Amino acid sequence: MSHTLAVTSAALVLLLATPALAAAQPRDQFYWLGEVNKASAVMVVEQGIVPADLGRTIAAAVEKVIADGAKPGARRSGDYLVVEQALMEVGGPEVSRIHSGRSRQDLGATFRRLFERDDLLDAFAALIEARATLLAKAEAHRDAIVPAYTWGVQAQPISFGHYVGGYVQALTRSADRYREAWARVNLSPLGSAALGTSSFPVNRVRLAALMGFDAALENSFDANQISPVDTGVDLVGVASASALTIGMLAADITTQYAQPKPWLVLTEGTGTSSIMPQKRNPTSLVGLRTAASAIVGSATTFQIQSHNVMAGMGDYKGDLPDRVLKDAAALYRDLSSVVKALSFDAARALDEVDREYSTTTELADTLQRVADVPFRVGHHFASELVNYGRSKDMRPADIPYVEAQRIYAESARTFRIEREQLPLTEPQFRRSLTAVNMVQAAQVLGGPQPAEVARMLAAERARLQSDREWLAATRSRLDAAAALRQSAFTRILGR
Repeated sequence: MSHTLAVTSAALVLLLATPALAAAQPRDQFYWLGEVNKASAVMVVEQGIVPADLGRTIAAAVEKVIADGAKPGARRSGDYLVVEQALMEVGGPEVSRIHSGRSRQDLGATFRRLFERDDLLDAFAALIEARATLLAKAEAHRDAIVPAYTWGVQAQPISFGHYVGGYVQALTRSADRYREAWARVNLSPLGSAALGTSSFPVNRVRLAALMGFDAALENSFDANQISPVDTGVDLVGVASASALTIGMLAADITTQYAQPKPWLVLTEGTGTSSIMPQKRNPTSLVGLRTAASAIVGSATTFQIQSHNVMAGMGDYKGDLPDRVLKDAAALYRDLSSVVKALSFDAARALDEVDREYSTTTELADTLQRVADVPFRVGHHFASELVNYGRSKDMRPADIPYVEAQRIYAESARTFRIEREQLPLTEPQFRRSLTAVNMVQAAQVLGGPQPAEVARMLAAERARLQSDREWLAATRSRLDAAAALRQSAFTRILGR
């Protein structure tokens, strides 16, 4: 570990000391073509494909074309043949030997991966911050009671930390997918020519290292003609999975606006009606969901473009995966803004739970656990209790204990249970119907009980730190490769 850090640090010093690299340039295709030409110039000299003196001429031409492209208003073509013509105008036709063993096919495949890895890291960084923002919101109201829903109906009370933490955990899985995708994206097609390599002794491993790839994507046919499909699907799939999670969260919160008094609302990012003065529309939430849907749509578009297409066609070789990753990064940043603007009303959330009968599950469980009442008997009793309370427009806390005793006796007779007396004291009965009791009584891994939620949120915070460290280390390795590429290129120039 220390040796790796030392190499990286030395490379960064070199990077910062190199004027050509220090100058800010847009990382467009012209930029990457210049960087690939640097790596190719180094490789053809090292492999003896061209002599050292011609290598200096080639390198000088590459440097001049890059410098010319950096001038204000200069043309920055990403077409290799246009750039090659510019190289020959500087150094003559002999400099075209830089293209030995290369093709626009492997150049194009390489450019796609260079763009994809930049966009992947940018999206990953934005996702880290979105998760951090969600986690902070969960921690701020960790133990507050909120209703949770299935089929759109209140199901059980959980804690706010458990609720928001669920979305954090889901987005952490997306972070896992990004890191896993990186291992497949950061492989080099460079030097594989059109699809079957060439008779030149091209060192693809060296080219991969100079461009910061982890390795060469070995089969040259796959590298150029097949891998753009599954790699692209990999990337749009990662983005789409996270977009589905974010769209679900946005839809979840948007339903709050149908209530007269929501417990989770935006303090910013709302719009007003042109005719109805009371309305506060969840504009930014709808925008978030719309952006998430657009990513899912683009992911589907790429899959359709790639489907049933013979290898080597251009249908699947466009920049749609790059654009989806850029859209995903913007989505994560928007999510951070929306979460920061959310206002949580703990008292209102608890009141919504207390109005409903979602705690009766724990009543049935208590009967089984404390009084050894068969589950189905306890469940039937709890269900009949709900029917009674709703028919009287009562909250669970308002049901008379004597009525609970009567309903239990009827349930016992239904199941031919000898003991018809409700085997819970009134305090036990009342406590079993409270949301706080139900949440705190949970015993299972991953449940809403405070200690378990605290443990899970702490694990998410540790994972955030791990992802930040991975991102920093990955970017550092790319910076080191850029510095070492420049160093090797400078040696070819004879400086």
